[in-house]
Amino acid sequence: MAFADQSTYFGTGDSSILGRFNERDTGNLFEFSKNPELVLAPPAHGGRNMEFPHLVWVTTPVPGIDCGYRRARVGKTVVHIITDEIENGRWVVEKWYIKQNSHNLYKNG
Repeated sequence: MAFADQSTYFGTGDSSILGRFNERDTGNLFEFSKNPELVLAPPAHGGRNMEFPHLVWVTTPVPGIDCGYRRARVGKTVVHIITDEIENGRWVVEKWYIKQNSHNLYKNG
């Protein structure tokens, strides 16, 4: 499970977490929140740039090593998530499928 560390990133532990989902292939549970920055990158299948309005929390943040989240676009059945950056500065975007009936929005989402 990957839960958002609200105290590290958002400071106050407020209600910025929108919801959660289970990734289909592994069954891992992830929470996601709003991305405070506008990020544009090509989707996994190529084509035009798309917005990545969410942060998917993948691990507990470790200062100086990892921020704990990946930028993403979370839909009801699929997640486009930025997983890496290659040499020329382009981002690697993966397509994750959401396990059926596991996409849940919290009351504040």
